[in-house]
Amino acid sequence: MKIVDVKSVVVNAELRNWVFVKVETDEGIIGWGEASLEWKTRGVVGCIEDLKPFILGLDPTNIEHLYQVMQRHPFFRPGAVGYSAISGIEMACWDIFGKSLGLPVYKLLGGKVRDKIRMYDHLGGGQMDSLYNSIDDTTTMVEKALQSVEDGYTAIKVLVVPRTAPLEGNRVIRHASMLMGAIRDAVGDDIDIMVDLHGRTTPEMAIQYAKELRQYKPFFFEEPCLPENVEGTLRVTNSIDIPVATGERLVTRFQFRELLEKNACAVIQPDLAHCGGLWEARKIAAMAETYYVSVAPHNPLGPLATAAAIHFATCTPNWLIQESFRSDVPWRDEVVSNPIQVKEGYVIPSEKPGLGVEVNETEAAKHPYKPEVLARYWHEDGSVADW
Repeated sequence: MKIVDVKSVVVNAELRNWVFVKVETDEGIIGWGEASLEWKTRGVVGCIEDLKPFILGLDPTNIEHLYQVMQRHPFFRPGAVGYSAISGIEMACWDIFGKSLGLPVYKLLGGKVRDKIRMYDHLGGGQMDSLYNSIDDTTTMVEKALQSVEDGYTAIKVLVVPRTAPLEGNRVIRHASMLMGAIRDAVGDDIDIMVDLHGRTTPEMAIQYAKELRQYKPFFFEEPCLPENVEGTLRVTNSIDIPVATGERLVTRFQFRELLEKNACAVIQPDLAHCGGLWEARKIAAMAETYYVSVAPHNPLGPLATAAAIHFATCTPNWLIQESFRSDVPWRDEVVSNPIQVKEGYVIPSEKPGLGVEVNETEAAKHPYKPEVLARYWHEDGSVADW
């Protein structure tokens, strides 16, 4: 079997464009993957086109070989854009491999280690306004949390930390505490709550937030500072008693290495659509396992990325919990067949061959590429803030 074409199908889902990757073979088997990367859509699509000549005519089931070709033959090692393109192609090749054997992808990756996959709900749901503006609206946040619990979720992730200067006083800390306290009081003690700082804070400011929020028993404290600052993340980990999670912006096992060697976090969060794909994510997870670190993959993306994440979770021993969006656009499940179904906070892995999800290109075409909503945030003094 040989690869005869590689195409991109872009679907605008408002907050982001989903970049679906279609790999075609000479035997008629088609594989689908996802390479979505916010505000880099045209860069990822262009990179997929750049990579195509390197892999045409190659066997899509020789996945390690294909990865090496895409990573090494273009000479310059990729960054987030390039590895997202590689991830989408690689994911599609696993889909082809599974379909060619009539097996779900997780069986090719080592087989099932659990029967169901625990999911957590993101209170923003994928809508830009809900994701960030509701930080100022306690009533809305509490309502969303209660809805998640009513829908069966036993874990939720919240963004309660506002845009913060490198160091700020008690006002922002008090606001975060008020919001987190209201959510905890509403959902009770048995619901796990993850706090996402979104890399907005310095290590010193993150430590102050953590010492205030620890009373509400967060499940983990996500991205307390930007990932290039491993020493900063380590400083946070050593200063607080909430497990630290990070890694959504890192690609390949080489960028995770220092984080693990220094025991800088309790949970790593590779994104399967960015880090190099399913096989690279398994290598990252195996490294983490030797340090007793859990894996909770980042995934605010489309339905193909979610399907891949379910296969990864099914076969990875040190996997912890899975993020996904469900309400970014009302037609989310219409662009694919056999979409992932969350019931009472869990997903039962599909036994369908490959990833088990196919893109409906007719429905996808109804939502063509548009520039994403710009995330432009400023501090009160007019300086640029991280979103």
